[in-house]
Amino acid sequence: MKKTLKLMAIFMAVAGVLALQSCNDDDGPGSGPVVSLNKTTDQNIPGSTISVTADVNAPNGGRDLTVYVAGVEEDVLDMGGSADFSVDYSYQIPANAIVGSKIIVSFQATDNSDYSSAVANLVITVGDPIVVLQGNLTTQTLNKGVPYLIKGQTFIPNGVTVTVQPGAIIKGDKATKGTLIVSPGGTLVANGTAAEPIVFTSSQAIGERDRGDWGGIVMLGNAFVNQSTLPAVEGISPAQVYGNNTSPATNATSNSGTLRYVRIEYAGIELSPNNETNSLTMGGIGSGTTIEYVQVSFGGDDGFEWFGGTVNAKYLVSFSTWDDDFDVDFGWSGNVQYGLAVRNPFFADQSGSNGFEIDNQGNGNATFNGDATRGCDADNSGGANTTVGCTRGIFSNITILGPRPTTPTGGSNLSGNNQNAVHYRRRNAVQIHNSFLSGFRLGIRLDDGGTWSNLAGTLTTGANGGFKNNVLTVPNGAERGATTATEAAFVTSTSVTATGNTPAFNSDGTTLRDYWTNNGNTFTLSNTVANHTALGIDAALFWDNKGRPGNTTGAPLYPSNPNFALLAGGTLSTGAVFTGLPGFFTSGTFRGAFSTTDWTDSWAEFQPDSKVY
Repeated sequence: MKKTLKLMAIFMAVAGVLALQSCNDDDGPGSGPVVSLNKTTDQNIPGSTISVTADVNAPNGGRDLTVYVAGVEEDVLDMGGSADFSVDYSYQIPANAIVGSKIIVSFQATDNSDYSSAVANLVITVGDPIVVLQGNLTTQTLNKGVPYLIKGQTFIPNGVTVTVQPGAIIKGDKATKGTLIVSPGGTLVANGTAAEPIVFTSSQAIGERDRGDWGGIVMLGNAFVNQSTLPAVEGISPAQVYGNNTSPATNATSNSGTLRYVRIEYAGIELSPNNETNSLTMGGIGSGTTIEYVQVSFGGDDGFEWFGGTVNAKYLVSFSTWDDDFDVDFGWSGNVQYGLAVRNPFFADQSGSNGFEIDNQGNGNATFNGDATRGCDADNSGGANTTVGCTRGIFSNITILGPRPTTPTGGSNLSGNNQNAVHYRRRNAVQIHNSFLSGFRLGIRLDDGGTWSNLAGTLTTGANGGFKNNVLTVPNGAERGATTATEAAFVTSTSVTATGNTPAFNSDGTTLRDYWTNNGNTFTLSNTVANHTALGIDAALFWDNKGRPGNTTGAPLYPSNPNFALLAGGTLSTGAVFTGLPGFFTSGTFRGAFSTTDWTDSWAEFQPDSKVY
């Protein structure tokens, strides 16, 4: 042990002498090179590229610049003898880099006199590849190619605009019931293209996505709602009160943003008992908002629901929705043209699912006690004789492909909760024109005398709600246990009275049937393939004709890119009438949503569970 210490002492003494001699040597080649970087820290996600500028000052002439990653030589750059050398260097973070880890990229220069510089380090932090959207968002742009995740209840507050680039994909988190809420005064601009639609979808993997994976999109504004107390969105905290109940003219043209070429998939969820969101919920938003080319798929509640407001829409698709496809309430007074609903025959809500569910408020009373400014009291019981405050929007060119196209292939597996093509109730005054309604067990169901009064008013004044120039097909009466042919197509409630109504409101549906046929509408008690072909509808477009899981006679999946254009020679190609409709509506001859072209082509998707997002 003593020998070892002695040898070490001698070595240290010699080293000290050599060092002293070096310090006293004035004949050296001068200063060595110096490396400086334009930044010493950075961060990005796995697979991304980091750029850094390295500047070298080498009085003796630079020979090479060596780059090390985690201490291991990565690259050697020739400095060509330059005394001043600069290079922009790019480093790609490995795709398998661990989120939160740090990668050190080092730069060291060597000059022509074999002097080396001190090491200059760039410390890179590996970021999470998922950009989380949560809480109150700030004004920002969501970019194509960046993975976004909506966690919990996420708000676009008053005064904030969130813009989404074409082709962007935004996912909703299942564990936290991610929901995107545009608060009154906030703006969501999601302006996609047919070639690059914007997709809001589930965060689950392929094969694991399901309806109700996340909460969907809730757009709120300050346009009219016919409620005496302003409503708040179900299940959202803090409470999001929306709309105004001052006058239908107040904030009527307000703008909550744009949804154009947008898909919303696997959305709509129960946030708390009996409090659900829909795929797209619209509460009190104004006509300055743009809603065009929007598809909702595999929704956990309604597809599209309007709670008041004046917003218009064109080119809507509701696909395999759990509850109603088009649901309107609270005094909505907008217009919708070109809409498609394709029902999944095996799934429906226990409350009863419909193509249309049309309400006014929570009951059939005249709203605001007959107030002439805001009322909905066409039968004169409150003295107002007005529909100004009614749910009184207009639909035209809608195609409903219900769950029962022909003889049901699913037999007892078909959900009996699929009920009506149209459920019309609670003193509403909505109009449906130039549409094709088919495949439901029941056709048109009308529940109350107040609604009938609004409907019947079109016979004399043309001012109120009504059905005009539509085509209805339903299965034969035997399937639903109807005692008469009329009952297979038209159902009216026996629980309401006909007081004050002209003509009388009959519980057997005959008056409703006569109203239907007297206003250019037709109905057929047959859902045969031949009947649909004659209309111009490819019967294979009904989901039930595609088969079901375990049914070897047909494919269990709906086609990814079906063609909804009318078959040649179909009678739906004619018969549309637009007289008296607002200028919003594009005139044409065809009834239903399609003519000879399929406007869902290229941007819509009917097999979203197979998509790699």
